[in-house]
Parts: sequence; C-alpha cells; structure tokens
Amino acid sequence: MSTEPRSWLFVPADSVKKIAKALDSDADAVIFDLEDSVAPGQKAAARSILKNLPSRSGGPSWWVRINPVGSEQHKDDLTLLARSDFAGIVLPKAESGADIKEVAHRTGNVPIHAIVTETAASLFGLLSYRDPASPLVAMSWGAEDLSAALGAAAKTDENGELSFTYKMARSLCLAGAAAAGVQPVDGVFADFRDDKGLAREAAAARREGFSGKLAIHPAQVPVINAAFTPSDDDVAHAEAIVAAFEAQPDAGVLSVGGKMVDRPHLVQAKRVLERASR
Repeated sequence: MSTEPRSWLFVPADSVKKIAKALDSDADAVIFDLEDSVAPGQKAAARSILKNLPSRSGGPSWWVRINPVGSEQHKDDLTLLARSDFAGIVLPKAESGADIKEVAHRTGNVPIHAIVTETAASLFGLLSYRDPASPLVAMSWGAEDLSAALGAAAKTDENGELSFTYKMARSLCLAGAAAAGVQPVDGVFADFRDDKGLAREAAAARREGFSGKLAIHPAQVPVINAAFTPSDDDVAHAEAIVAAFEAQPDAGVLSVGGKMVDRPHLVQAKRVLERASR
C-alpha cells in the first residue's frame, strides 16, 4: 500500500443499501464482508452484488473479506479478484504465514490483510508472518471469534476491560505486525454510539503503535481518522527532531524542546511526517 489506511470499514456484502453508505463515507478502506456478516444462504447473492458494483473513481479503497482457508466458500470468493477494483483481500482466521502463502499461490501478488488472532492456534504463530516475499500488508486482531474458540463466557472482566487473554492477543498482533514489517490495525470497538469511548480506545492504540483501526459503522470513521491523523503539534515536534539530526548527523543524542531525543525518536518522527503527508 502506498499509504496505510487509518480507517478500515466493514460492510455486509449482501446489503446494497449499506454498501452505498460505506462507499460514500470518509473511510480510507472499505471491507466488503463475505464472512461473518453474511448468512451461508446469502453468500452467492453477495458475490453477485460485488461482481456487479459500478466502478468508481476516488473514495475508499476496496477490499473483500473472503471466507477462511479450507472453508466451502473460500475458492468461490476468490473469483471476485477478476475485478481490478479490489485493492486486496482481508483473510479471516489466519493461523500462520502458511495461510498467506496458500492464498498467495492462488492469487499471485494481491495484497492481503490478515486477521490473526481469531483461533486458539493463531496465538502461537505470530512470528511466522515474517517473509519479505509475502503479499501481506496488514495484520489486525479480533476478540469475538477468539472468545468463541476458547469457550469463554465473556472477553471482559468485571470492570468492562478486556481480560488478559485478549489484551495478550492484541499485543501479539501489534508485535507480529512490527516484526513482519506490515501495518498493525487495531480491532473493532463494538458500541458505535459511544464516540468518546471509541476516541479513547483509538488514541490509546495509536500511542501503542497501531496505525489504523477496524470500524463497523460509518459513524465511527471520522473519530478513527482523527485519532490516527497527526496533530499540528505532533508534526511540528517531528519536524524539529528531523531538523536537529539533519543539522548534526553524527549525533546520537540531542536536545529538542528541552527534552533529550535519540535515534529511535528520529525513526518515530519520520513515521509521523510520513503519515501526515497523506
């Protein structure tokens, strides 16, 4: 991807009305969902809708969440890639880099965004995605399917916070994406009416290192975009760090704004400027 999407908006692929709203949103990427949000009996109809969508210029990039490797619908979903409109595939229930290789064998170099924490086995394979020849471009995590896979009664504790297992899955996704050199994307915030809660969660995700977030409703998109867009103060500070090291290229540690900064700060500053340049 030339730029990393801040907002990845899911939309059921069997709803023409919801698709139209998603495509008219300010999402950076729209994910046409053929998996969980489409009943088995509606999947063929959903594929037909996607095959017949009118082409558009501008707006969100188009991605399609296919059904998992080994599922009955998986190969049929891949026929949609005959359309050049689709920027890539979102692969659910990925368990290791081997799944990426299997899909890539069928699709060539079509970019893949893998959801990597939806099964029990997936938690043990987060380092296996490191492959410079892989078409993998993003990794995100999911708690709902993982909760079902583990037989959990709930994914939150008595205070409404994610339980340890799901915090661990989230952190493993972040570290796995960083190790693979791909975009780390935070999971969904289920209450689309709670803008303040979403803003807090998205801001925390950005601080930790995520550069985008999944959305389940168009109303969440502006909040997510704002959270993952560097502020004017962020940009000014990053520019000051870059300028300081350009002025003293042999320095290891410098003072910027009354604080000590070193080479890792320079790397982060360049990332901020790259994201701001979109």
